[in-house]
Amino acid sequence: MIDVLVADDERPALDELVHLLRADERIGEILTATSGADALRQLSERAVAVAFLDIHMPGLTGLELATALAGLATPPAVVFVTADDARAVDAFDLRAVDYLLKPVRAERLRRAVDRAIDLAATGGEPADPDDVVPVTVGQTVRFIRRSDVRWVQAQGDYSRLHTDGGDAVGHLVRIPISELEQRWEAVGFVRVHRSYLVHAAAVTEARLGGGEPTVSVGAVSLPVSRRLLPAVRDALVGDRGSDRGSERGSERGTGR
Repeated sequence: MIDVLVADDERPALDELVHLLRADERIGEILTATSGADALRQLSERAVAVAFLDIHMPGLTGLELATALAGLATPPAVVFVTADDARAVDAFDLRAVDYLLKPVRAERLRRAVDRAIDLAATGGEPADPDDVVPVTVGQTVRFIRRSDVRWVQAQGDYSRLHTDGGDAVGHLVRIPISELEQRWEAVGFVRVHRSYLVHAAAVTEARLGGGEPTVSVGAVSLPVSRRLLPAVRDALVGDRGSDRGSERGSERGTGR
């Protein structure tokens, strides 16, 4: 069983979350706070496994509180519980375990507790190092794993993530493609064009010769810019590290 703290300045919302948590047999003692300052005081005196924090509280906000908690000797895992669907990126920058939108559903809350327990079991290190990008869809937040992303399309200061799920529209996130390139370059994502970032392992065909070089991800064909062509060729063909990989790269390079 794990002890938790719930912080929310709106009493009905706090009571409802406490009620839902009490129905989970894994939850032990539940501390409550109606302000960020009160929560920080309690957590400075008493360690808990998880802190469920509202974002908009008077004085110390939930985001500010999460930053302060990171400095504790034994910081709790943080789950944000809020009606604000626009702060998910900020929350995950603070390494939040989860981001729940009000009104909270019991099954969604249980999954958040699952994640927090997994985190505790690994000594504070995520059980899954896969990068997770929060995507706001209406009144919900969907979590897109980097490992599911096949290619990314730039749309101004936003990026559209295309996954293996076959969603032709993709998922729009408020993250520039240049930032995703920096975050994901080390795990095999290659910038093929100013507007496109591709997971190299998802490329099914590369036509890197001729007047209009392209790479294909399944049925989707994406242009390769002349400026980036040497780097793309190097990433898809030249860095295979085995005879078999080199043969596959040559086949892609000739468009076979």
